[in-house]
Amino acid sequence: MLRAFKRQKIADECGFCKDNVAPSFKDVVRLKRYLTERHLIVPRKYSSVCASHQRQYAAAVKNARFLALIPYTDVHAL
Repeated sequence: MLRAFKRQKIADECGFCKDNVAPSFKDVVRLKRYLTERHLIVPRKYSSVCASHQRQYAAAVKNARFLALIPYTDVHAL
């Protein structure tokens, strides 16, 4: 049985601003941190990512999915 996503804040500040990095589709480990168990993008409210980085992050996840670095759903997981 899959564990349900807990709706808790991950951090109080943007992780990308704190580390001074931009979201990249190549950084799969960092991208997976902001995905749920079912591989959905976590909303800004719970991920504590700033608006500009959330837009960049969503685009990076979509690029990584297209290149098969991240699965679209948990059913397609490798």
